[in-house]
Amino acid sequence: MTRIADLPEFHMAEWLPDEAAVAEYLTVVMEENDPAALAKALRDGASPRYETISRVLQALGVKLVAVPQGT
Repeated sequence: MTRIADLPEFHMAEWLPDEAAVAEYLTVVMEENDPAALAKALRDGASPRYETISRVLQALGVKLVAVPQGT
């Protein structure tokens, strides 16, 4: 039986082929309003500050956009 500790680490970034996929993934994570998912996407155990998230988005070539809920 395989133990969880023996499994290789999973890095979502390795499965996102282009900037559009990265943007879509981040959009879904933010729409789910799950800060833990975003933190996990950045690094396990991380507690990212806004500045960190902003720099990551900028490095990925995507931007955070505020839209009214329900649209």
